[in-house]
Amino acid sequence: MNGFFVEKVLNNNVVIANHPMYGEVVSIGKGLGFNRKKGDELSPELAEKTFVLKSEKEQENYKKLLPKIDQNLQAAIIESILLINNRVPGNLNEHIHAGLTDHLLFALQRVSQGMTIKNPFLKETITLYPFEHTIAVEVIDLIQDKTGIGLPQGEIGFITLHIHSAIANKDVSDVNQYSQLVFQLIQVIEEQLNVHINKDSIDYSRLIRHLRFMMDRVQSGEIVDEPEKIALLLKEEYPVCYNLAWKLIKIMQQQLGKPVCDAEAVYLTMHIQRLQKKNK
Repeated sequence: MNGFFVEKVLNNNVVIANHPMYGEVVSIGKGLGFNRKKGDELSPELAEKTFVLKSEKEQENYKKLLPKIDQNLQAAIIESILLINNRVPGNLNEHIHAGLTDHLLFALQRVSQGMTIKNPFLKETITLYPFEHTIAVEVIDLIQDKTGIGLPQGEIGFITLHIHSAIANKDVSDVNQYSQLVFQLIQVIEEQLNVHINKDSIDYSRLIRHLRFMMDRVQSGEIVDEPEKIALLLKEEYPVCYNLAWKLIKIMQQQLGKPVCDAEAVYLTMHIQRLQKKNK
């Protein structure tokens, strides 16, 4: 295969290059950009890692970020994204290159300045996205190993959201909306039932996952069958839980801007009733 040509040197180890097959790419390799100028040919063997950013917006965002980053930190972030890529089946949304780089850059700066940001949705995020969470823990460990900087627990939640965002091909803000909405719904349940839910319990995990898949169904417009006899029974036997389920559904409809089918109240009532029973 022929070599490719330097378009822009970002620093000693990273260049933007024109690749004969993929067009503009980001190439990473020790000393790859040292003493290079635009138009210089690069041998493919020199590039340890090469990735394509098809979106011009993502290219520009990434180009703006990279020159500002310490090379040791940059290597750790690039290695983190490669770790995520290796752990996840299928393709990641390319926004993770700019999005996660930007997030980690500011997170590490905050920690080095003695500042920490509390993540109020950490428990909900971990329960919503357990697979992504295990990868986020690996990322935190890798960054500490490479930079000596230990990121706080709350950051695991934020990194988890970035990973899920790249897997699901959604904006991080949309993914974060799920965590915030679930957090809000749990608060309503605790207030209405006058209980404190054990966030480490299996019932809590089941409820969180149910709410997540319920939101997915609402977003996609999927309709679930309504077991009418069970609906009538629940309405009569557990009126508090049934009415609470509808209160949650109305909040969900308002936040997501989409209708929720009536049958969802049945399944949600069952989860709420189980929680109420366990917390009496």
